[in-house]
Amino acid sequence: MAFAPARAGDPSPVAVLDRQRRRESAARTYARSFPIVPVRAHGMTIEGADGRQYLDCLSGAGTLALGHNHPVVVEAIRRVLDSGAPLHVLDMGTSEKDDFTSALLETMPGGPAGWRVHFCGPAGTDAVEAALKLTRTATGRRNVVTFTGAYHGMTAGALAVSANVEVKTPLGAAGLDVTRMPFPYGYRCPFGIGGEMGADIAARYLETTLTDSHSGMLPPAAMIVEPVQGEGGTIPAPDTWMRRLRELTTEHGIPLVVDEVQTGVGRTGAFWAVDHSGVVPDVMVLSKAIGGSLPLAVIVYREELDSWAPGAHTGTFRGNQLAMAAGAATLRYVTEAGLVQRAADVGDRIMRQLRDVQARQACIGEVRGRGLMIGMEIVRPDAAPDARGARPTAPELARDIRSQCLQRELMVELGGRDDAVVRLLPPLTISDEQATAVVERLADAVAAAERQYAGVSA
Repeated sequence: MAFAPARAGDPSPVAVLDRQRRRESAARTYARSFPIVPVRAHGMTIEGADGRQYLDCLSGAGTLALGHNHPVVVEAIRRVLDSGAPLHVLDMGTSEKDDFTSALLETMPGGPAGWRVHFCGPAGTDAVEAALKLTRTATGRRNVVTFTGAYHGMTAGALAVSANVEVKTPLGAAGLDVTRMPFPYGYRCPFGIGGEMGADIAARYLETTLTDSHSGMLPPAAMIVEPVQGEGGTIPAPDTWMRRLRELTTEHGIPLVVDEVQTGVGRTGAFWAVDHSGVVPDVMVLSKAIGGSLPLAVIVYREELDSWAPGAHTGTFRGNQLAMAAGAATLRYVTEAGLVQRAADVGDRIMRQLRDVQARQACIGEVRGRGLMIGMEIVRPDAAPDARGARPTAPELARDIRSQCLQRELMVELGGRDDAVVRLLPPLTISDEQATAVVERLADAVAAAERQYAGVSA
C-alpha cells in the first residue's frame, strides 16, 4: 500500500503507518499483516483509528489470557501505581514478587513444593537461555535435544534449539551442540504413518538414538519440548509421547525442559499443557500470559538443579513490579473464574465447527489444536494428495485468508510450515457470541479466498 508523506505530529492512521514504515526496521512483522492503528481495546475487541472494531484472535501471541484491559489486571496495576511502590528494583525482594511467586507455585504440576523460581529478562527467549545455562551448569554437558518444528525464541541459544531454517540460515553456527529429533506431526508424519503408530516410532527412534553408542548423539544436558508447538503450526504433542519423553529423560538422567511460554495459564484447557499428560518436568519456561499482559519471564525448576553461582544469569529488567501484580491477579482469576475448563469447552466447540467448514472447503487440510490454541492448515485444493491424504501447503492462499479475515474485522495470524497454518489464540474470556462470530467470519473468509484461488488457477 502506498502512503502520502506524513508530517510529524499528524495523528491520522495513514500518517502513523507511513512514519512507522519509514522509521522502523525491515524485520517488523505484525505491522505488515495488520495495517491498522489500534486506539482502544477491551476484552477481545480492538478499535482502530479508522473506527472499525476487530475481533482479536492474536491476544498478543497468547499473552492476553484475559483479553485487553481486563478489570482485574487494570486494578492490580492501578493499586501498585497508587501505592508509590518502586517500579524497578532489579531482583530485590518485594511484596509484589513474593505474592506473584506464591500464586505461581500454587499452579505447578505436582504441587508447589520443591521448585525454585528464577526471574529472567522480560521475554520468553531469555528464559529459554536461562534454562539452557542452568541445565548445562547442573549436568556439565553441552548437547541439547530438541525437535523438528520447534520454536523457542530469537536469541542465539533459543534460536539454535528452534527449527525455522529461514531465520537460522543467515546466522551460521550458534556455538551450541544440538541434536534434533522428529516431533509427532500426524498430518505430515516424518515416517509417513501418522497417528499413534507414528508417535510410537518417534519415541522409539529417540530411545534408540539415546542408547546406541554409534548414534552420534553427545550426552544431553537437557531435552527441550513444547507440549503444543505454536509457531510450528499448532501441533499438539500426543500425551503418550510426552509421557515416554519423561520416562526416557528420567532413565538417562536428562533434565526435561518444557517450554510453556505460549501454552500456559489455561490456554490449552489445562492450566499448564503438561497437565494433560500428567508429566512433571524438571524445568518450565514461562512468559507471555504469566505477566497479565505486561513483560515477565521466569524459569521454574526442581531445586536439585539449583547449582549455579550468583550472577550466572542476570538482566536489568527482572523486577517488573507492575507485571508481577498483574500476573498474580491473572493466575488467580483464571482459576477462580473457571477459565481453564472454559478454554477446553469453547475450544472444542470451535474446532468441531471448523471441521464442519473443512467438509465444505477443500483448501482446509486439517483442523487441530487444544483448548483455545487452534490451527487450520491450508493446502492446495487442486493438488494431488500424498499416500496419507495430505496435500501440499498453500501459503499464498493462507495469506489471502488472513487478508479476507481482516476485511471482515477478524485478526488471525499464520504459522507452521511455509506459514500455511491459520492460527487462533483468542482470550480465555471469549464469549459464546464472539466464538460464533469468529467461526462465521473465518468460514466466510476461507470461502472467498478459495473462490478467488479457483478463479486464478482456472
